[in-house]
Amino acid sequence: MKQNYKITLSYDGSRYYGWEHQPNTELTIQGKLEQVLTRMIYGEDYTVKDFASFPITVIGAGRTDAGVHARAMTANVILDLKNEMTEAEIRAYMNRYLPDDISINEVRTCGERFHSRFKATGKTYRYTCWYDEQKPVFERKYVTVLENKPDIDAMRKAAGYLLGEHDFKCFCGNSHFKKSTVRVIDHVEITENGPYIRFYFHGTGFLQNQVRIMTGTLLEIGFGKRTPDSMSDILNSKDRQKAGYTAEARGLCLMKVDYD
Repeated sequence: MKQNYKITLSYDGSRYYGWEHQPNTELTIQGKLEQVLTRMIYGEDYTVKDFASFPITVIGAGRTDAGVHARAMTANVILDLKNEMTEAEIRAYMNRYLPDDISINEVRTCGERFHSRFKATGKTYRYTCWYDEQKPVFERKYVTVLENKPDIDAMRKAAGYLLGEHDFKCFCGNSHFKKSTVRVIDHVEITENGPYIRFYFHGTGFLQNQVRIMTGTLLEIGFGKRTPDSMSDILNSKDRQKAGYTAEARGLCLMKVDYD
């Protein structure tokens, strides 16, 4: 009997080519999940020639880029189990065979209409920077190192322009994106704790590279390359060339996905 399962997982994206499986590499989060679930359902001898052709499809709430991390990604998958397995047994099996940089935190049965991406109502991303005389030896895979300390107040003022419903086309990294680029951001917070400077963004959804480009733009404002008020002109331009650079992937982490 087929059953839809909701999966919550964490992963260190450092060595992966993003979430979405690709035909020429097994180093994607989706690919690793599908590989293990295929083994669970069809046995250890089942193989595929193409890493994008597993008979099981895991749907993620978003498609994180290469090098991006997640503390609580949500996914769903429809499984036709030949042998009865509890949710705990499925989780235990996946954690046994997945690499150590991917953790299945929870597996729950859900309704057949649940879709991790289409049913999501919001997401929280965190971008982490480091500014200190010492190197972040043990955090180097998860922070972007800054040479100077940015003006936090200037960045907070600029971040206020991002709140609300806007056309965020200027912050979209995909120049061929055909769908609407209108999104809602209802919370932006910039915190400072010791050597850490963290940017938190919550909204209904985000475009490709959007959080990294917004962060890069805010950092340029923090370093005096732009004024805080310039954020309004950038938004109104709807031109990617008017916004700042794309911040490194390593500092970005998906923290949470919301559902009603």
